[in-house]
Amino acid sequence: MRTGEASGPPYVVEQEDRAPVERASAATLAAEINARRGEAGGRIIAGFAGPPGSGKSTLAEQVCAELGDRAVLIPLDGWHLSAALTKDIGASERRGAPHTFDVAGFLVLLRRIRAQSDFGEGPTIYAPEYRRDLEEPVAGAIAVDVGTPIVVVEGNYLLLDCPAWRDIHPLLDLSYYVQLDTEERQQRLLRRHVEFGKSSAEAARWVQTSDERNARLIEQKLLQPTRFVHAP
Repeated sequence: MRTGEASGPPYVVEQEDRAPVERASAATLAAEINARRGEAGGRIIAGFAGPPGSGKSTLAEQVCAELGDRAVLIPLDGWHLSAALTKDIGASERRGAPHTFDVAGFLVLLRRIRAQSDFGEGPTIYAPEYRRDLEEPVAGAIAVDVGTPIVVVEGNYLLLDCPAWRDIHPLLDLSYYVQLDTEERQQRLLRRHVEFGKSSAEAARWVQTSDERNARLIEQKLLQPTRFVHAP
C-alpha cells in the first residue's frame, strides 16, 4: 500500500510533532526499501527529500548502490527549467526555488512509472538529469526499464505542501526526510558553490538569499515522511 493511501491524506507535520531523527545506514535503508518491495509484490517508489545541502542526494546514491541493479535513481533536479527560460520569467536569482521546476512534468513521469509497472509492459521510460558542469538539464539521460523493481527519487521538494508539489506524496511508497545541522549544511553549500565557479562572496550571498529561503519553505511546508533520518 502506498504511503499516502496507508496514512490518509498527507498533512503538514509541525516541528513539535516530528519523530526523532534516526541514524540509519544506507544498507539499513536499502534493506527496508527492498522489504517493502517484497510486501508490495511489484514496483515501489522511494523518495528522499530535504533542504539544500542536507545530504539527501548522497544518501539516495548510497542506497541505490546497495540495491544494485534492482534500483534506478532519478533526481528531481532534471526538471529544472533551462537557464534561458528561468531568465525569461525573471527568476535567475531564485533558480532552484519551486517555481523554477517543471513539477507537472515530474508528476507525469511518476505516473508513467506507476502505469509501466501496473501493466508489466511498455517501452523504456527516459528521464532527464541535471548536469552541474553545464548548469542545465539534459533530456533522455536516465533509463527506467519495465523490469526495474525499485525507483528511487530525490529532491528538495518531494514532500512540499504546495499546489502540484503535494501530489507527489501519495505516489511514494516510502519517503525519507534527510536532516543535518544548519551550520554544517550551509558549509557544504558554500563549498559546492565555490567548486562550481562562484567566488566565496557570491557563494555566501547565494546561500543566504536563495538556498536558505528555500530551506525555510521546505521546513514550514513539510508533509509527513515515513522517517526522519540523519545525513551521511
